[in-house]
Amino acid sequence: MHQYGRILKVYNSVIHVSVNSAEILCKLRGKSTRGRDALLPGDIVRLERISSTEGVIEGTEPRTSLLLRPRVANLTQIVVTVAAAAPNPHPLVVSRFLVLAEHSGIDHIVLCINKIDLAGGNMTEFCTPYEAAGYPVLLVSAVNGTGLSALQERLAGEITVFAGPSGAGKSSLLNAMDSSLALAVGAVSEKIGRGRHTTRRAELLPFAGGYVVDTPGFTQQELTGIAADELADCFPEFLHFPGCRFTPCSHSHEPNCAVKAAAEEGRLACTRYDAYIALLDEIRSVRR
Repeated sequence: MHQYGRILKVYNSVIHVSVNSAEILCKLRGKSTRGRDALLPGDIVRLERISSTEGVIEGTEPRTSLLLRPRVANLTQIVVTVAAAAPNPHPLVVSRFLVLAEHSGIDHIVLCINKIDLAGGNMTEFCTPYEAAGYPVLLVSAVNGTGLSALQERLAGEITVFAGPSGAGKSSLLNAMDSSLALAVGAVSEKIGRGRHTTRRAELLPFAGGYVVDTPGFTQQELTGIAADELADCFPEFLHFPGCRFTPCSHSHEPNCAVKAAAEEGRLACTRYDAYIALLDEIRSVRR
């Protein structure tokens, strides 16, 4: 009899599948579902049990979403996680991850700023542009527990990926909320000011009636697959400034651009607009 389950991780050609809270070790039947994106963490699969702990995967169900990097399927929420210090947050890095989250099509996007215990001053000025864009912003600390209850409430019942640069403390946050996860953590390199990769592969971890996904950290994220004319859609606050003279408008060089005017007049945060222009230039340079 066929059963359905969710892939937790894929490791050395063994697919770990959760079926009614039990972890079943599965292999593929045949070659029909092989390939880079054939089976990913988060996929719902149809399987046949061959023992109490083993099974054979017969097929997969259609995906509701796909995050390209890290490659995870059927997510309901992305928590973009950066550090308040060590390493210091950079607005361009934050916007880069938010753009990738927006482009994935996943409805719920949260900005989480960890290591708030190391912040040298008030984070209000840093957070305001992202709150104005409509993102919930959580200030948390894996060390002293600040904000963890609010983060846990956001995670309840969701399938959430933690994405962000290395050194942001994603694994430390998950350990602070549930010590049984026992995820590996690493220090930030004093020489390069970036974190060392401690998570080696994406894996779904049962948490608060849903799942969390601990993922490898990346110091840079390529905007592969995002066209120049799609980028503005990944900055939701731009919708607050309609009325550009030209349609479509790239919001870069055109005269009488409402978005550009909003940035010049201080109604749109310069850090967000500057990040948009930098990412737009990057996308255009790759396609030349």
